[in-house]
Amino acid sequence: MIGVALGACAGVALDALFGEPKRWHPLVGFGRLADAIETRLNRVNGGARLNGVLGWCLAVLPLTLLAWALGRLPYLGWLVEALLLYLAIGLRSLDEHAQPVADALERGDLDEARRRVGYIVSREPSALDENGVALAATESVLENGSDAVFAALFWFAVAGAPGVVLYRLSNTLDAMWGYRNARFERFGWAAARLDDVLNYLPARLVALTYALLGETRRALRCWRLQGPQWSSPNAGPVMAAGAGALGVVLGGPSIYHGEMRYRPPLGEGAVARGEDIRRAMRLVRRGVAAWLLLLVIGSLLNA
Repeated sequence: MIGVALGACAGVALDALFGEPKRWHPLVGFGRLADAIETRLNRVNGGARLNGVLGWCLAVLPLTLLAWALGRLPYLGWLVEALLLYLAIGLRSLDEHAQPVADALERGDLDEARRRVGYIVSREPSALDENGVALAATESVLENGSDAVFAALFWFAVAGAPGVVLYRLSNTLDAMWGYRNARFERFGWAAARLDDVLNYLPARLVALTYALLGETRRALRCWRLQGPQWSSPNAGPVMAAGAGALGVVLGGPSIYHGEMRYRPPLGEGAVARGEDIRRAMRLVRRGVAAWLLLLVIGSLLNA
């Protein structure tokens, strides 16, 4: 337990010091591997679910076993685990993408804010006004804080290096294959469902974390009433609780790939502004600090 706590603190510290590797990131190589597997297996009419399961296993399980073996190396295993967690989380990267959006909004540079928010959301940025940009960035911080930071910490705490590698690779495959279109509807089914399963518990712990660190009663109420209305079973609780904790209203209509989508409202209070992007980042950072503190305390109590 002490090793897990120290590894988690070390991984987060490395991320804070160095951020995401600019070159030779292992996930880039994994993306090429996943593309090669998908090209080989997803050939006829969008592939089949069984092929998707096989593709997921070929992409994820050997590297997870390799992480398990490296984590058991004498004297170096703890360092390998910390490095793998560092490569799996994206707290500093999230901050580096979100803060320029807030900066541009504060300067009144809407065009730059739209350009910057386009890096982190899939909706059409040119259609967004100032509040729309702030809303999109705030949603992205809350949701990606769960996916890219907290869930990686959760699976590291549960299963060490193999846990965090299994989660990060599965989450990456969901981003690559988990689309509901002709190409991926069947082949990507396993990647999407497994990512939902792996995120189920972390997402609800994140929602609880947001609630406890913000306006707790409002956050819990929004989570209970609004979270189930969202299309994603994991993003709904996270963003509803986060919006309630911050006292802002998120969701609503937005344009994705030229198509208007009407999404349920999340949260209560005022419309999102540029400062709410920073408040969302502070909420995520405080949540990470709370999780690390709990890991350290738990390790000391079990020592």
